[in-house]
Amino acid sequence: MTTDKLVVITMPQPTVNGPLHIGHLSGPYVAADIAARAARARGVRAILSTGLDVHQNYVLLQAERTGIPVEKMLTEFRTEIVETYRLAGIRHDNFTDPLLPGHDIIIDGLVNRLITSGAVHLTEFDLKVCSDCDRTLYQSYVTGRCSRCGGEAAGGACEGCGSFTSAQDLVDPVCGVCGGAARTVPTVLPVLRMEDYRDRLTELWVRAELPSRVRSLIAHHLRVGLPAVPLAYPADWGVPGTAAIAGMRVDAHAEVALTDLYGIARHVYPDAETLGDYRAAWGEVGELWHCHGIDNAFWYAVYWPAIWAAAGLDPLPLTGLAVNEFYTLDGRKFSTSRNHAIWANELLTGEDPAIVRLYLAWDRPDRYASDFTMAAFTAFRDRVAPLLDGTAPTTPMPPELAAAELARGLAALRLDGFSPPTAARCLLTLLAAGAPDVEPLRSALTGRG
Repeated sequence: MTTDKLVVITMPQPTVNGPLHIGHLSGPYVAADIAARAARARGVRAILSTGLDVHQNYVLLQAERTGIPVEKMLTEFRTEIVETYRLAGIRHDNFTDPLLPGHDIIIDGLVNRLITSGAVHLTEFDLKVCSDCDRTLYQSYVTGRCSRCGGEAAGGACEGCGSFTSAQDLVDPVCGVCGGAARTVPTVLPVLRMEDYRDRLTELWVRAELPSRVRSLIAHHLRVGLPAVPLAYPADWGVPGTAAIAGMRVDAHAEVALTDLYGIARHVYPDAETLGDYRAAWGEVGELWHCHGIDNAFWYAVYWPAIWAAAGLDPLPLTGLAVNEFYTLDGRKFSTSRNHAIWANELLTGEDPAIVRLYLAWDRPDRYASDFTMAAFTAFRDRVAPLLDGTAPTTPMPPELAAAELARGLAALRLDGFSPPTAARCLLTLLAAGAPDVEPLRSALTGRG
């Protein structure tokens, strides 16, 4: 048994349907690494955890559209994503890879365990299927309008407001592949009834540190009713099911939630093999913080805790969320399909990664959306590079002010009140003054050291 509790910081498992762009880095990825570095510098026993999300049907759809065999595409993009982490100085302590042997068996076993325990129910569900191509309409295979905000959305979560979206509650749902109309096919599926865990989830939300937009999202789902969500579907992509879910594929969001559950547990207790072992390992975790974008708020604030409640984790281990808004490029949303993006690896190999990290912290869409322009980045680089390498002239400031600025910058790197833009501005002020003792702030933000 450990004598001090572990702090776990997670960043999303990126979907392996393309490389990472700087919109990804500016949100959760660099921020999570900054938070983990700062925590370790304070003497906290902290780990940074991530992995890969390979089974959203966006992945299969991308492979079909490009004509690349899906296994080849997964291997190439996995390599690029891992290289992005290396170039950006993102030091994850735990990386759960669903492409490794044994993963599918663990996930299938956990879903079946939830069913046999009665936590998840095999029940008739009004499945939506495309009238033309017969695809099960879920994830990227369904599009419509969000019933909460009215924005265009696919299955999963609305990018505009973060609410849960599915073929069952989207307005005017159609097939996202061929445009065919949705028809209802009553089908017995393993369904997580989140209302069964309303009391435990509400208790969690009362004590967790959550941004106001996330609390608004939670209030909406409490008002309309927490959704009942299948954990597996009759589909053509995903972890194949056996026993109670034979002939189905585990839903990718359920897979990712369960991957975090067992992956982090195995980092704590490497020999953990059973759900009971995983629960015991989670007992060693004192704090859990998720870093993610607002479009993932439903999954991390609502769905993950509901699945973990069904799995018997008690108490539910969520301390808080560090949530970013959207980062745009020249005033428009980043888009892989329209090639409207600056790819992370290209920027990181063409520029000093320390300055890229510092700029993305300084410009992070922290509490409101922000916009990347190459002109702004270039101006920042030209101004900041001499400050970082110590060649810029300095204007000293009174020691009392320098101490206060340093204290403010370091406090901004704590997850309770996390604000990389504040920390970055404090660092620049201190560097311009030639102030001493800035290395903990500089190291966390730039990844140097």
